[in-house]
Amino acid sequence: VQLQACGGGFVQAGGSLRLSCAASGRTFVSYDMGWFRQAPGKEREFVAATSRYGGKYYDESVKARFIISRDNDKNTLYLQMNSLKPEDTAVYYCAADSSGSPYYTDRKSYDYWGQGTLVTVSS
Repeated sequence: VQLQACGGGFVQAGGSLRLSCAASGRTFVSYDMGWFRQAPGKEREFVAATSRYGGKYYDESVKARFIISRDNDKNTLYLQMNSLKPEDTAVYYCAADSSGSPYYTDRKSYDYWGQGTLVTVSS
């Protein structure tokens, strides 16, 4: 599967952005999907995930501010980001896992990655 992320940009603290990740192929519904981010000088970290069964998982740092969703008819993954903070500044990556691993927060579980989209939050 090929993933194409978009929707990043520049926003002031407290603002909102919605990221999208379009997936190719007909098997999107069978993938667990996740969002990760990587800030300059830091490792890539888990943000949110949604399983093929509809379960949703969030890192504590974004819980209650971010919402992950998927539209299986459109083969698209979304990340609605609200109340953005400067520490949310990073390149955001979408990822797909075909293995069925339950370790949604572990980037090693994911087989396919999008190219990343930059989110910059000013204070």
